[in-house]
Amino acid sequence: MSVPVRTLAVMATTRATTEDRSAVRTLLRLWPYVRPVRARLFTAAFIAIVASCTGLVIPLVLKWIVDGPVARRDPAGVWLGALYLLLLGIAEAVLFGIRRWLVARPLSHVEAEMRAGLYGRLQRLPVAFHDRWASGQLLSRGTTDLMLLRLFLAFPLTFLLVNGVTILVGVVIMLMQDWVLGLVVLGPAIPVMWTCAVFERRYAEMARRAQDQVGDLTTLVEESVLGIRIIKGFGRHRSQARAFGALSLTLRGTELRKARLLATIWGVIVTLPELAIGAALVLGVVRVADEGLSAGTLVAFLGTALALRWPVDSIGFLLAMSQEAATATERFFEVMDEGPEGVVAAGGRAAGAAPVPQTAASPARGQAAQPSLSGDAGLRFEHVQFRYPDAPPGSPPLLHHIDLHIRPGESMALVGATGSGKTTLTALVPRLHEVTSGRITLDGVDIAALPRETLRAKVAVAFEEPTLFSASVGENVLMGAGDDAGQADLDRALAVAQADFAHALPEGTGTRVGEQGLSLSGGQRQRLALARAVVGRPQFLVLDDPLSALDVHTEAAVEAALRQVLADTTALIVAHRPSTVLLADRVALLSDGRIAAVGTHQELLRTNAEYAHLMSGESGCSRDTEDSR
Repeated sequence: MSVPVRTLAVMATTRATTEDRSAVRTLLRLWPYVRPVRARLFTAAFIAIVASCTGLVIPLVLKWIVDGPVARRDPAGVWLGALYLLLLGIAEAVLFGIRRWLVARPLSHVEAEMRAGLYGRLQRLPVAFHDRWASGQLLSRGTTDLMLLRLFLAFPLTFLLVNGVTILVGVVIMLMQDWVLGLVVLGPAIPVMWTCAVFERRYAEMARRAQDQVGDLTTLVEESVLGIRIIKGFGRHRSQARAFGALSLTLRGTELRKARLLATIWGVIVTLPELAIGAALVLGVVRVADEGLSAGTLVAFLGTALALRWPVDSIGFLLAMSQEAATATERFFEVMDEGPEGVVAAGGRAAGAAPVPQTAASPARGQAAQPSLSGDAGLRFEHVQFRYPDAPPGSPPLLHHIDLHIRPGESMALVGATGSGKTTLTALVPRLHEVTSGRITLDGVDIAALPRETLRAKVAVAFEEPTLFSASVGENVLMGAGDDAGQADLDRALAVAQADFAHALPEGTGTRVGEQGLSLSGGQRQRLALARAVVGRPQFLVLDDPLSALDVHTEAAVEAALRQVLADTTALIVAHRPSTVLLADRVALLSDGRIAAVGTHQELLRTNAEYAHLMSGESGCSRDTEDSR
């Protein structure tokens, strides 16, 4: 199975940056999150350095024991030296334990803050962003990638510093003991550093590829779980299993290439220093035999060299973990760097939208938006054009020259063939998408000049495909109301939507509906979504074919109750059936992205052949959930 199409665009934009980016510069972007806990982290790093350097004192004690008490055959001195070694070992262990205790709490705080920040940003990003990104890619960034970053801050970040200082101090000690043997041990330094540089570049590419493939695999698993009824209904479990197996094998291949790279560098880093230590041992023994070097000095030198084996050997996997943390940081900030909803350019227009002349309803930047006292009250579309942000350059707009006025308290049905752009047009009102040019006003106020919280408090929406959350019925419905809404508001909304079935559920309106609300029928979910739209008594109501899943008897009951709500509300209703159209005062026909006609249902039946054709059912109008995509 190939990589999901919308994932390809995201991955293509990141490949070049992965090749060119500096891991250090990338990881430095974590500083704002680390800064609040920097005191504990710096203290932990200092303690780890002291603990590591404490271990380097042990060879010096051994030198004193060999050249002193052992050479003089002094048992008391040997026991004293053994006591020193025991105390140094205990001190080293205690210091490392304190370091681990110091970093545990602050790093869990850093991870929690980053996860909360990522979740908050995802809530504020526009719908266009979520259209481009696979949900599994976002999920892997919020789980696997942040776990990698916590592990990096807890271990590799500290020990890259600690081991660097330890190696430097150890080299100085060895050179002080005997500079000839010191130069022998330092011989492999240049080839090791060159190997690390090559490894870092190649491993970065593999790490990025693996993390993207984890996102693809997560997407497939999520879609399979959410679509399990379709998979079982069509007997597609084997094909899904094959697709999963193919992606798993691809990820396995990438992980094996990472393992081969790590094995290669580890082999170089371990082998060359070991050969150097062996050469130093032979040379040292010869010099001791020639009495050019004391036995204690040779013991101290070899003890120091062996103490540096772990800091040197760990360079390979510390670099690997650092590269994985760098790619995780990169993936995290790919989301955080996206512009959130509500970014408004000068003049009150949303970013990317064409400017419009200043009018009484279009305040200059810095002025408060004031309702117009003219005939602009209600919901008005003025010269609106819309093109999806990811549309090919030069492609015609999906909606163009939309001019429509829905008067206060009026209900207007929006009718059109599949693909005409009805759902997209309704999504512009609550600013789920931003207009490309033109403007939309509510009571004369440009919606681009309104804070989104204010706009969405005025406008309620209900989509044809209802989305319910894994929460109680009451919690799902009251999402459409303010914090002060109570049981009376809930009961009223359920009555309007003919959703009284909720009271008969095992725990009434406190019954949890399960993920996506799939424990309910399609009609029940749609009625709860409609109840959510009307519970807050909105001033403006946008309904996208809200009755498509209802039987004729329930539909008639809902329509009767809904007429009372629409009497006090300015409403735009996407409709496919004449029964839904009859809820509205007037009808607008959308054809090829334009408003082709506006009038009452009876007027359009008499004067517009396309409308009459749509209402006759001969067109076989199938209800679409996304008219334009």
